[in-house]
Amino acid sequence: MREFTINHNDAGQRLDRFVAKAAPLLPPALVQKYIRLKRVKVNGKGSKREVRLCEGDVLQMYINDEFFDQPEEREDKFLAAFRPQLDIVYEDENLLLVNKRPGLVVHADETEKVNTLVHHIQAYLYQKKEWDPAAENSFAPALCNRIDRNTGGIVIAAKNAETLRVINDKIRTHELRKSYLCVTVGAPNPPAGKIEGFLLKDEKKKEVSFYRRPVPGGRTAVTYYKTLQKRDGLALVECELLTGRTHQIRVSMAELGCPLLGDGKYGRGETNRRYHEQKQCLWSYRLAFDYRTNAGALEYLRGKVFSVQNIPFKNRYFP
Repeated sequence: MREFTINHNDAGQRLDRFVAKAAPLLPPALVQKYIRLKRVKVNGKGSKREVRLCEGDVLQMYINDEFFDQPEEREDKFLAAFRPQLDIVYEDENLLLVNKRPGLVVHADETEKVNTLVHHIQAYLYQKKEWDPAAENSFAPALCNRIDRNTGGIVIAAKNAETLRVINDKIRTHELRKSYLCVTVGAPNPPAGKIEGFLLKDEKKKEVSFYRRPVPGGRTAVTYYKTLQKRDGLALVECELLTGRTHQIRVSMAELGCPLLGDGKYGRGETNRRYHEQKQCLWSYRLAFDYRTNAGALEYLRGKVFSVQNIPFKNRYFP
């Protein structure tokens, strides 16, 4: 068993991210499993993977010692040799806004361990000499939001713990407005409105079901949408998330009877094949810092709006 006390630099990180950093040789699947089995305790109790750690929290990890051996020299060589490929929308001393391409995973999973968005960002900052993983109490650059592998768009990366804390707080209080563009098969009826329901995820199938009424384990999901254009049986739709659930837009639009073009899980296979689309036409294209309360170190971003202009499927179907 090893024990860790969370310091200022690590405050605000998700539990599973901290465990992965503390035990760098532990496979991602085992990180999640050990948290579920309560082999990782926070202040003496089991916890959930998405819990944000606070300064002073005490973690006890009942994990074999060999998983904690940090190959520092090898890690530095990897960060120096890795060729980061990033489409940077905005950058300052506190954060990065990166336009993620479809097909790239944000974090390591059972299918990809190396070519991940967070590795591209960490290598980029290491090579700029803005981050040194070997430094005492070094904060590992972390992502503040996630996007599905086959969805493109803006991902926020924090360069320091205070930025991670502020962004997480603003996401929780809905003071960051994220807008998406998508192409649907058929047009929503009515053309604009709100989709509200409950989403229940099947962990084994990696699928989400939509319910109009509360169900055990279901989580509230609210999506606002607006049809921008229609052409040849397709529609260009803008969506804004009030909640951020797994597959929320994909499932919600399918519930309306107009699934996303290219969506292999919730869409229409025949239509996807006809258009030769293998990834859902969905892009997180705009981010607005719509603060209603003080943002501390990130107050200078108040009112700022960042967007992505070059969206492949929009250019293709709605030029």
